[in-house]
Amino acid sequence: MRRLSIALSALAFHAAFHAALQSMFLVSGTAPALAESRLDRVQRTGLVRVCMWPDYYAISFRNPYSGELQGLDVDMARALGQDLGTRVSFVESGFSSFIADLLSDRCDIGMFGIGVTAARAEKVAFSQPYLNSGIYAVSSQAHPRILRWDDLDQDGMVVAVQKGTVMDDYASRALRKASVRIVSGPQEREEEVQSGRADAFLTDYPYGQRILSVHQWAHLITPEIPVQSTPYAYAVAPGDPLWLDRVNRFVDAVKRDGRLEAAAARFRLTPIVARD
Repeated sequence: MRRLSIALSALAFHAAFHAALQSMFLVSGTAPALAESRLDRVQRTGLVRVCMWPDYYAISFRNPYSGELQGLDVDMARALGQDLGTRVSFVESGFSSFIADLLSDRCDIGMFGIGVTAARAEKVAFSQPYLNSGIYAVSSQAHPRILRWDDLDQDGMVVAVQKGTVMDDYASRALRKASVRIVSGPQEREEEVQSGRADAFLTDYPYGQRILSVHQWAHLITPEIPVQSTPYAYAVAPGDPLWLDRVNRFVDAVKRDGRLEAAAARFRLTPIVARD
């Protein structure tokens, strides 16, 4: 009887264990991660690899004079490394390539103001938000027809967007009359407007501020009602709950201890900080 009791207990344990695994699979949509967590590897190697786009004003950009990387998310990446007790290696990426970079293990985390969309969330896991920005437009002050947001989606208008961004996704769905021109190179959107090939381009709050600070010709168009307010979060490869939990604890910490607010103030991003 004692042996039978032990056997039944073992069977019950294994049944519960496999049920728990199945539950994890159903909730996450991915098989349970059996390989080493990125958190374990980061701590073992003493290095966290951060994907970033080096041309995102106030978020992650290369100073044209010193060549030094600057921006809110550069500061946050270094803060993450400090919290983990590791070095930080920046890996150049972008909105059209960061998913592939994460899935191919080219970097451990994407930190450059990545907007959370349903399409992206199907492929990568996101932290809790730390910024939140709507969509804005930039046109020329001398443009004869564009004075407000509703002037954009009209017959004959050409609106430029950067490939792979939230603005690209929005324009393809929302603009019915205007033509959408998709570009991919750095500063190509503003070049399209300056040259007259486009009447305006869509952007977010950080890049809109850059344009105003650099170009005297620029006119920032703010919609009367916020358009597609999008949370920005950090992205990691799916199927690694330990790493995602550690990133979330970092985001929570920088919100509570003032590091996020301080970095946002340094780069004039205070209006879009996500505080909840």
